Amino acid sequence: MLPFCDQDQSDLRVQVRAWAEKWLFDRSDEDIDQRARRLVRQLGQESFLNYVIAKDYGGARSQVQARDLCILREELARGDALADAMFAMQALGSYPLTRAGNDEQKSRYLPVIARGNCIAAFALTEAEAGSDVASLATRAIRHGNGFRLTGIKRFISNSGIADSYIVFASTNPDLRGRGISAFIVDATTPGLIVKEKTALLSPHPVGVISLDNCNVHEDTLIGKEGQGLQIAFQTLDLLRCTVGAAAVGLAQRALEEAIQYGKQRRQFGRAIAEFQGNAFKLAEMATDLEAARLLVYQAAWARDCGDDNAKQKSSMAKLYATEAAQRIVDQALQIHGANGLIAGCITERLYRDVRALRIYEGTSEIQKLIIARELLK
Repeated sequence: MLPFCDQDQSDLRVQVRAWAEKWLFDRSDEDIDQRARRLVRQLGQESFLNYVIAKDYGGARSQVQARDLCILREELARGDALADAMFAMQALGSYPLTRAGNDEQKSRYLPVIARGNCIAAFALTEAEAGSDVASLATRAIRHGNGFRLTGIKRFISNSGIADSYIVFASTNPDLRGRGISAFIVDATTPGLIVKEKTALLSPHPVGVISLDNCNVHEDTLIGKEGQGLQIAFQTLDLLRCTVGAAAVGLAQRALEEAIQYGKQRRQFGRAIAEFQGNAFKLAEMATDLEAARLLVYQAAWARDCGDDNAKQKSSMAKLYATEAAQRIVDQALQIHGANGLIAGCITERLYRDVRALRIYEGTSEIQKLIIARELLK
């Protein structure tokens, strides 16, 4: 048991791992959107999504805990990156409501998200507002008893399959970041249009949504006007270390596959794992993985305990774990040789799955800036 986790969290790991090995290790040939919807339903039926919601609205605990999310993401990613992505999006698309929503908003959306009956999305990124989110161009103009949303969001996970979107738009452009507000928008709202489905290196539902004179009632505003960026950052702060946990899960699977293959594959009359070059690779991979896991769960523990350095620790965890996972997966593929390049094999899939983690929810470079800023303040 990790020193940063309680016994019930260790029990949760055992439960999720058993489920993942039963249901995720053998991939189906379903359409990606169809499989994503099925996975959300399954995660809800198994009560795993209860951990993204507070107990008052059908969740597992009185407060959402980063350690729970890390355990779930690590074990789901070990089985299937899409399962991890769908779980993460339920957290990302609900936590703004948990954090700043009113009781009516929470009562309407959170229970159905926990049951897997509502697929959530988080619409922040734009063509010219990636790392610099304060530059977003989407506008929310007062109109009657609500707002009129106009703009285009890019790289939005769950585009086209989501039932609800957390949309960030500027209600006062002159204030830049301090003028951004957050809204909960149903997918069926007139003017919300899925313009494009974007094909990525590691397939999952993602695309471009357009808000074309999309009129929403004022009761869709989350918190107060101008609090949107704060809500977005609070959400990303919670989820940051969990991205590192997903990286640990992918790396764990890569190490397991490399060890198994290294024992089975024979060249020059013996198993290739017996050659010192490959044995050293495995030793370095295992050490990198252990360091990444400890950083991730230390950060999650700090977040749950309200530690003053939680933000810095989360950035360190995401930075190190995602970079380490890239190295581990690359070495696992190297051990597999040409067999690791065959389309559809686990190492080829892991190689594609791991790359995005160093970019989304704050690039490695942004994590370094956060760490340095915390050190120098």
